[in-house]
Amino acid sequence: MEKGRISQLQLAFLMHPYILATLVLSAPSISMVTAGRDMWATPILAGIPACMIIGVMVALHLRYPNKTFIEYIETILGRYLGKSLALIYVISIIYTNAMVLRQYGEFIATTFLIQTPMIVIVICLMIVCAYALYMGLEAWARAAQLLIPIALIIILAMLIIMIPDMRWKEMYPVLEYGTLPLLRGSILPASWFSQYFIISMFLPYLTKHKGKTLKWSLISVASVTMTLLLINLSILFMFGNLSKAFNYPFLVAVRYISLSDFLEHIESLLMATWLIGIFIKVTVNFYGTVLWTAQFLKLPNYRTIIAPIGLLVILVSIWCAPNYQMLREVLGTSVPVYTFLFQLFVPALLLLIAILKGRKSHES
Repeated sequence: MEKGRISQLQLAFLMHPYILATLVLSAPSISMVTAGRDMWATPILAGIPACMIIGVMVALHLRYPNKTFIEYIETILGRYLGKSLALIYVISIIYTNAMVLRQYGEFIATTFLIQTPMIVIVICLMIVCAYALYMGLEAWARAAQLLIPIALIIILAMLIIMIPDMRWKEMYPVLEYGTLPLLRGSILPASWFSQYFIISMFLPYLTKHKGKTLKWSLISVASVTMTLLLINLSILFMFGNLSKAFNYPFLVAVRYISLSDFLEHIESLLMATWLIGIFIKVTVNFYGTVLWTAQFLKLPNYRTIIAPIGLLVILVSIWCAPNYQMLREVLGTSVPVYTFLFQLFVPALLLLIAILKGRKSHES
């Protein structure tokens, strides 16, 4: 079904914006509500379940090297139970893509293109992503390999320029109320990090040297953790406890950048880098949606359903929440429960069943 192949390095470049694109928008302020001044440390704890998920997905891939997650569910659980669980995952990735699309639409419509209807913004992005899917996996994987390093350099330059305006004392006292608030504040970013589960659909399409998959995946986790750590620290040092009052605190922080009245209003650069990230994230989710749907329905080619699935995702993105406040509430409450259940617990259970079945057949 998929003839394209990507390298482990390209997979790492895909996963970096896939995790961070929406995480950097609202997660810092939401984490600030529960973790307080210790919100800067939440990415460190959030990276732990990501490493666990990568280990589980790589272990499953080694047992079923030529199949994606949707395909080997049926092998592990049988036809009827496997099909039922596969259908749940197909529906969930459609909803996930719709939520990401809605976050993108809300951000652009409320901060940059205020007079533009959100539906127009959403449709334009989906058209670009659909074109990328028609071009094939290798095309947009190479685009990510080219664009993501540029985006990271721009973000790092912004963080360096912000240093004179930072107040280092804002992070003290550390662990003022103990470790419990920090653990609670880590739940939301950990739910985003659990999206490393999505590597399951790329593992069968990696090039040679598949032994490096685990290595590059863990490097990706470390890179995402470090990037989010630096962003959280910059937000904390700039605003302190006021960070929780902003919907998009990093955007507000970047708007404060001013070098001798020469370099100002560089939030447009931030939007450009963020658009690169959101394009990769929506494309990856869109690809997973059409690929898994085609595999579930036993279709010979996923390209035939790109248009109808794209229309469905657009409609769900409009219906999934009445406003941004409700969307933020869902992201902070329901989404973490779903992600931990379906992206960590269920795959781990499937791995356990596969191991037990393997031992039973070996004994027989």
